Amino acid sequence: MSRATPATEGGAPAVEAAGPALELLVHGVGGTTPQKMLGDPRTVRVTGDDTAAVYRCAEDADAEAHPERYRGRPVPEAYVWCNLTSGNSARALWLLLLPFMVVNLAHWMRPPAKDPLWAIRLYGVLVRLVALSLTVLLVAAACEVALDLAAWQCAGTAGCSRSWYWLGFTSVAHHGWWSRPGRRLALAALVPAALIALLWYLSNRTWSAYESQQPLDTEPADDPRSPQPAFSRPGFWYGRRLVARLRAAHTAAGFLTTAAGVTVAAARHDHAAGGAPAALGLLLECALAVVGLVVVGVVCRRGRTESHRDERLDQALISWLPATSLALLVLALLYASWDRAGWVSAGTLPGDRAFGLLAFAQGVLVVALAAVAQLLRRRAPGRRTALRGFGGPAVAMLACALGGVMTGGVAQRVADWVDHGATPGMSRAAYHGPPPLLTWQASVIPALIVVLLPVALFFAVRTWRTARADAPRVIADYPTERPDTARTRTIAAARATAGLTDHIPLFVGILAAASLVLGAAALAGAWWAGEVPARAADTAPDPVAFGADAAQSLGSWCTGVGFLLFVTWGRRAYKDAAARRTVGILWDVGTFWPRAAHPFAPPCYAERAVPDLAWRMNTWTERTGGRLVISGHSQGSVLAAAAVWQLPAATRRRVALLTYGCPVERLYGRWFPTYFGPAPLEALHREVHCWRNLWRATDPIGGPVRTGGDVDKGPLLDPVAYGRTREHPLPAPILGHSDYQADPAFARERALLLAELASGVPHPRTDRNPRTDQSSSGRSSG
Repeated sequence: MSRATPATEGGAPAVEAAGPALELLVHGVGGTTPQKMLGDPRTVRVTGDDTAAVYRCAEDADAEAHPERYRGRPVPEAYVWCNLTSGNSARALWLLLLPFMVVNLAHWMRPPAKDPLWAIRLYGVLVRLVALSLTVLLVAAACEVALDLAAWQCAGTAGCSRSWYWLGFTSVAHHGWWSRPGRRLALAALVPAALIALLWYLSNRTWSAYESQQPLDTEPADDPRSPQPAFSRPGFWYGRRLVARLRAAHTAAGFLTTAAGVTVAAARHDHAAGGAPAALGLLLECALAVVGLVVVGVVCRRGRTESHRDERLDQALISWLPATSLALLVLALLYASWDRAGWVSAGTLPGDRAFGLLAFAQGVLVVALAAVAQLLRRRAPGRRTALRGFGGPAVAMLACALGGVMTGGVAQRVADWVDHGATPGMSRAAYHGPPPLLTWQASVIPALIVVLLPVALFFAVRTWRTARADAPRVIADYPTERPDTARTRTIAAARATAGLTDHIPLFVGILAAASLVLGAAALAGAWWAGEVPARAADTAPDPVAFGADAAQSLGSWCTGVGFLLFVTWGRRAYKDAAARRTVGILWDVGTFWPRAAHPFAPPCYAERAVPDLAWRMNTWTERTGGRLVISGHSQGSVLAAAAVWQLPAATRRRVALLTYGCPVERLYGRWFPTYFGPAPLEALHREVHCWRNLWRATDPIGGPVRTGGDVDKGPLLDPVAYGRTREHPLPAPILGHSDYQADPAFARERALLLAELASGVPHPRTDRNPRTDQSSSGRSSG
């Protein structure tokens, strides 16, 4: 933006002398620098740290001491929060936690019904159980790779272990101390145990660094179910107690899963042999089951507390639950290490069926979640709610599918690598590869691609037809310009492409339904493969066997290559600006929400950014008595709205909200109706009467907020000039989601907001520019 834009620019009224004025700029997805935000290479940090801070131009550092310099214009100030999400390239590894982030989103997609209370609580319980199953799935996949594929199958096969020198000391061919099956398993169990410890460390460390900020003190609601918007509640941005409980429960679940993988293998041998070891194994299995039930109870018992800031920790629970599970893991390792005569590793570990049971449980939980969501939606129907209230169940299903693809991809690639590139289970009779379910899940991926290709083609044709139909409206928006067919098509295509955002719910719904059906088919196929003897499978017709082998091989490569591309793209996303913009939308939406379902999800940057903004606005207005415009672009507009909700009423009267490229209604309102639906946005409009929202039809992210009144200003013309004009001798670019400050409407609406704050009442508009007013011709992108 330009430095020191006069308030009278564009025909707007001059700002009255009513104390100092401040414009607090908040950037959006992808981040930027304070120099670019302020349009000045010389900036200073006013407050904050290296992670998130407020900056000013060097010459504006002491603006409050010289109010005469800023008559008629606000002091620009920039809040830079990009280091919260994309500062260090190592944070690309957070993409490995994507299933955890996605299931956490499902918690916040609950329909906006206020009752029945039991259904609201059941919805949260079901999402937390799905999240717990994803942790168990991740650890089970690590156990499959380390315990089954490496320690049990490869190290237990002389031909396989000779090919890998790092397995030499555990190989049965060497007859060493570590060659005993139980000791190999005990050693390999350190890998999933280390993974759990790493997840616990990252969760604890990121919470301390990002989410432990004290929110601004506000008055708690008398009734947590009152019409008061959730964002204005004191405890919304402070979930310390719940995150600590869930972290303890998920850590314990990971240790118990690892302990079960070791114990069941040894106990199966001991039960056949009988004697004292068999009794000890049974006792250990019962202890694991009891503590596992306690973990489930801890996850189900308590949800979020938003009506007040819950700072009390369940210290005993968060200490003894992981400690008890770790102690059981140590006992399991000692139990498995006991020397057993005649015990050899043959076939696969007995935990193969666990993957099928886990997939079945996830499917049941998702279906139950859909039933509860339907019940809640009937109490509060909404026309613009994504997937008619089924957004949460659909996203939970996608989280399970992502978890299955990622864990299955790792298992398939490790199996191919250990087996020297052959299809798992087909080269050596002694090497069986991963469980059948992971192979069948890989086999249905080509079918999923076949389902999605027609959907993508449908949207492509729809976009092309929309662009053709929009051409006359494009020409009507520039009545004084000479029509140019190529230019018209370019602008119409930009508008039509931006409209694809409104069809995301349909695509997500199709993807989730296909994942559920194909996942059920894979589960049935894995069960059939386990029940049908191998000789019966050998009698299958050759075309059927060939097709099954081809689907399995293609799916195996798809999962493995897809996983590698996923990691590579994640690494690139924090080095390349274009890639960062591509994935930044989903990532910043996903990590905006607090960790309410999964404690190992990537940290919530809003639990740092929203208190930062609320504290800055409140303290500055109290200290100076001035007026403040918080100006947010894209995701910054969501942070700005959430911060304004947190302000006391007295401060809110001195604050105006200017949003542009704003996804508050178009994305958040549709997917998260409880928090950004029509009722909360209308409440915000009533409490902040000084609000302007600028939007373009070519913007794929932002749109109108639909609160009525004089809030929405648009669609702004984009490009600002159709062809070459005296004011624009060079072709004007199609800006889409960027550079809203370059539009003359930006300075005009900012000046009007400051004038409204100065007078205390909404300022009458002095002009009705047909190019920027919402009554102008143009297609709504909402």
